[in-house]
Amino acid sequence: MYSKSEMLFGKAKQVIPGGVNSPVRAFKSVGGTPVFMERAKGSYMYDADGNRYIDYINSWGPMILGHAYEPVVKAIQEYATYSTSFGAPTALETKIAELIVGMVPNIDMIRMVNSGTEACMTAIRLARGYTGRNKFIKFEGCYHGHADAFLVSAGSGVATLGIQSIPGVTAAVADDTLTAPYNNLPAVEELVAENINQIAAIIVEPVAGNMGCILPQPGFLEGLRQICDANNILLIFDEVMTGFRLARGGAQELLGIRADLVTFGKIIGAGMPVGAVAGPKEIMENLAPAGKVYQAGTLSGNPIAMIAGYTLLQTLNDHPVIYQELQEKATYLVNGLKEAFGAAGVVHSINQMGSMLSAHFTEYPIVDFSSASAANNELFKRFFHAMLDRGIYLPPSAFESWFMSNTLTLGDLDETIAAAKSAMQAIK
Repeated sequence: MYSKSEMLFGKAKQVIPGGVNSPVRAFKSVGGTPVFMERAKGSYMYDADGNRYIDYINSWGPMILGHAYEPVVKAIQEYATYSTSFGAPTALETKIAELIVGMVPNIDMIRMVNSGTEACMTAIRLARGYTGRNKFIKFEGCYHGHADAFLVSAGSGVATLGIQSIPGVTAAVADDTLTAPYNNLPAVEELVAENINQIAAIIVEPVAGNMGCILPQPGFLEGLRQICDANNILLIFDEVMTGFRLARGGAQELLGIRADLVTFGKIIGAGMPVGAVAGPKEIMENLAPAGKVYQAGTLSGNPIAMIAGYTLLQTLNDHPVIYQELQEKATYLVNGLKEAFGAAGVVHSINQMGSMLSAHFTEYPIVDFSSASAANNELFKRFFHAMLDRGIYLPPSAFESWFMSNTLTLGDLDETIAAAKSAMQAIK
């Protein structure tokens, strides 16, 4: 069924470490051979063997309006004729910056970078430069990219591969990274008390997406805001996944919580490599060349990424009903999955916020990395492959969120639910 993918994976392993350019693609968590894709349109992807899949990864979030969204494709084609890169400023960079500042609450300025990792790395450096402090708090299972300081108690790919300590990350770097369980305010308060006037920032995924989709418990984000205000600590929201996906203004708008800095990625390039850090002018003007906190990128603000992102974001800004439609489709799917799992007598816990969701095989609520790890992830592996065989492409790890696109039809959702019923009957 996947003969070409097997051949392509064999060739890739000869010239690419592990055969992939990002670890989770290797199917290490679920076993088997990764599927090599050739093309995609709307809610479907097609592999090298010609198999069609209903896609619930959507390039890990940015394809919120589906693959090969025609206005984005046309915009890229037009701008590619001007040049793929200038290495000089363009009016387009200001245009998308103005659009984002107008969509997202609590930000005055934005700096474009080239990835979510770079955005989060820059946010921490900026927070340190602004506060004059070195330490920061992150949460177990939250993934903010592969910069050294973030790989302490990281989720997602690190958890998928079962890596507990990371060669190449020095003890000195790790010592400045303080960790607490997600949704645990007392643990944060204890860290702050033990490190008075030493903590520059608390960085958090407001809705975690790298240990499955984990929702903030009532009062958790509000508590972080209060702790930061009381101790002159900056609160950083990593909205690489949630930004422009959960709402026009991201999690800040949806949850009504103010962050001091926010990081973006994925959607603001419509799938092109891009990231950004944004915040109030008082903080952002500490970045070079306005200030002394250095950050640079030869390809930052790449015109192809900027026009792709601008085209997508303008659509979302002009048609906020898209978010209601996504919510309704996600709720329909979740209800169908619950019915499928229940009919098979399989205990389960499904988390959902907007168009992000994850399914865990456990009777307990999934509220942090520990509870996500304690679920029956062996059953998830079998479920993943059973769904793949039925033409449903899920994240190849129990520690990843599913992402929905608005091109999913009722027929797609019914096909997915039917596949889940069939898969459960086959593997239970």
